[in-house]
Parts: sequence; C-alpha cells; structure tokens
Amino acid sequence: MPFLYISAPQKSSGKTTLSIGLARELTRRGLRVQPFKKGPDYIDPLWLGRACGGTCYNLDFHTMPPGEIRTVFARVLQDADFGLIEGNVGLYDGIDLAGQHTNAELAKLLGAPVLLVIDTHGMSRGIAPLLRGYQAFDPSLRIAGVILNKVGGERHAANLRRFVEHYTDLAVVGAVPRDADVQIEERHLGLIPSNEAPASDAQIEKVRRVVAEHVDMDAVMAIAAGAPRAPAVADGGARSQPPAPDVRIGIARDDAFGFYYPDDLAALEAAGAELVPFSPVRDADLPRVDGLFIGGGFPECRMRELDENASMRAAVADFVAAGGPVYAECGGLMYLAERLHWGERTARFCGVLSAEIAMHERPRGRGYVRLRETGAFPWRADARPGREIPCHEFHHSAVVRPDPDWCYAYDVLRGSGVDGRHDGIVHRNLLASYAHLRDVGGLGWTRRFVEHVRSLR
Repeated sequence: MPFLYISAPQKSSGKTTLSIGLARELTRRGLRVQPFKKGPDYIDPLWLGRACGGTCYNLDFHTMPPGEIRTVFARVLQDADFGLIEGNVGLYDGIDLAGQHTNAELAKLLGAPVLLVIDTHGMSRGIAPLLRGYQAFDPSLRIAGVILNKVGGERHAANLRRFVEHYTDLAVVGAVPRDADVQIEERHLGLIPSNEAPASDAQIEKVRRVVAEHVDMDAVMAIAAGAPRAPAVADGGARSQPPAPDVRIGIARDDAFGFYYPDDLAALEAAGAELVPFSPVRDADLPRVDGLFIGGGFPECRMRELDENASMRAAVADFVAAGGPVYAECGGLMYLAERLHWGERTARFCGVLSAEIAMHERPRGRGYVRLRETGAFPWRADARPGREIPCHEFHHSAVVRPDPDWCYAYDVLRGSGVDGRHDGIVHRNLLASYAHLRDVGGLGWTRRFVEHVRSLR
C-alpha cells in the first residue's frame, strides 16, 4: 500500500495547500486516497477529506498511544489505494528535548517516507545545508524527496534544483511558483473551514491544476510505493454493524458548527445513537431528539444569523430547562451563553448560561490540555473522580466574569478552560466546556454520553 508523509521545516510553508492539491490530483487519476492529519485539528481534515471525497482521520500522540495510532492507520488505510499523511508545524518541531511526539517520530512509527515542502522565498544556495542538516539530524528518518514551494520563477527554480541535486541525494519532485490565487483564506484559528467556503471545490481545483502542472506525480507515487507494508489489522479488518439506534441525538452541523471527529461520530452510532443533524443558523426549531451535541466551530462568524434565529435559540433554551441532556464544546459553549461581544458587535445567544462571551485578538486557550474529572461530572457511567483526561482547546473567546456559583466537571491541570482552573460547566443536564474530547486512548466519552442520554430519555 503506497503512502507518504507531507512535512516541512516550519509551519506556513504551504504543506496543507499542496497536500490538498496532491489528494485531489491523485483522486482525479482514479485512486482511492485516504488522508490523515497529525495532531488535533478539524479544519485541515475538512479540506483534505473534501479534496478526495472521503474522510480524513487524525493521528495524535497526546490522546492516542502508539499502538492505537498504528492500528487506526492500518484499519483506515486498508480500503484505500494511497495514503497521505499531512504533518503539523515543522518536521522536528516540539518542546520535548528528545523529539518525542514530533512529525518525525510519527513518520518513523508508521514507516512513512517523508516528502519535505520547502518555502523557498528568498532562498538560494542555503537550501543545501538546510536539507543536509535535516537529513543528518536523524539518519533513521527517511526523507525521500523535496517540493520547492513559492519559487520566484524558472531561473530561481533551476538554481534551487541544481543546489539540491549537487549537495544532497534528495529527489526534487516539484517546483511550485508563488501564486496567491491558490492560497486558501485564513482566519484566527487557521484556514477557513471548507464547510464555510462556498467556492471550496473551485479552490481545490485551482490547487490541483497547479500541482498537476508543477509536481512530478509519477515521482511522488514512486516515493510512496517505497513505503513498507502497513501493519496488519489485528481483527482482520472485520467491521461490526452498529446496533439499531435507541436514542436520537441532535448534532449541530452548518457553517457555524462543524468541528467533529469522524471516528467520534461513528463511536456515538456504535453506542446506539442516531445522529440527527440540525442547523442553529437556518432551522426554526429542534428536531425530535433525546439529547443534543453542539460542537465547535465559528459561531462568532455567524453571530448575526444566530441572533436573528430567535426561535432556535428559544428551542435550545427550553430543551435545557426541561432537563434535556446536552453536550457542548467550545463554540457550543459560546452559543449557550447570554451574549457574544466581538469588537463593536454584540449578538444575543441562547441564554442558558448566565454569562457573556467576548472575542479577543489573541488566543485565550490553544493547544494540548489535561483535565481531571471531578465528582460533579454528570455522566455517571464509569464515573471515576480523579481520572485525568488528555484533550485540546482552540479558542479566541473567553467567558466574561464566570458565575461564582457554577459547578464544574473538570479541574484544569494544563490549559485555560473557563477560568484557568476549571472547565466543563455543569447546569441541569448540560455539560459545556472549552475542551474538545476525542474518543481514543480508552476515554470512552461517546458511550458515556449515549448512556447518559438513554438514562434520561
């Protein structure tokens, strides 16, 4: 099974854009491409999945032990023709002195050859010591090729290629010119999600054409073909059918809310839930459901529409007031507050939580988080106060003057949460947190939530 790892010396080198283009071009050639993304991320996987008409899966050392990473990778890859893993940050970047949990370590764990994307703006002969240093830094890592990105023209590309070929044994498989037309628009947490971008398919097609013209796809496929056989799936790949659903969980999905891990949604279904999508932006009322899951997203970018949809705001508030079980993450927490303030703009939200939310220019919480479950955690199945939970948070918003009487499901050991010390506001049968959970590493949150919904039905 051919697969490769797309990385770069540092972030913002263009690896996401090129990964999207590679995925679409390989798909156009008739291959079933399976994308993966390192680390906790919702936005890049949405683009990668859309590029190849499938689902992108996250591989994350913080929440998954190495054995589970290998198992998930092998299981998901078995139905594909080509595996494409996009890294995060730089190839060797990380805070651990020994390089634990870096892109390089993930590539070695999977046996993936690395294709390095180099932002060559302002670079000439200096590319050679850069690449030689990256090769020498960890000889056990196979860096198999280079894509020269943001080259200034044919002469610049030719000189860079000459330096790379003279001083290294790396294959130059592409030289992509600087072209602002293929850049995907960004906002405060990265790229604008593809579920919000009305012309996302047209943009992906632009990137594909650039990749097809300037990248040697046969060379890329040859590098991927040199990958070792993916590890065998222990159960032979057998997939059990989910049980007949006995609870209905409404899931907020539109251009304001869309941050969900696909394997978590599958786990909710495997636990007996029927997932019923609804739109807080466009729908006038909630569907008939037993519980609600309001995930993350960018409600601040649809604050006017959410404000104007008073009937939906009232329906959500009534559902919580009636004791309906609700789980909300980040953007979902924001939507349940009384108001959102962003600069000079203000919007009314559901008013379930007695607090207001303010947007800030700089992140108020971003990165890996560790929580400790308190005795107030509302999902009683497998309740173990004191259990530590690895998760993550990404938000520029903050709660304005948290209610001193709030009860919290978590103590924050690392991260920001609601007030720097707590996260997971518990109100009636609502759990609302800034932290994003992922049902890997034995966490089992999806089953616990479904059982909580079932117990209250």
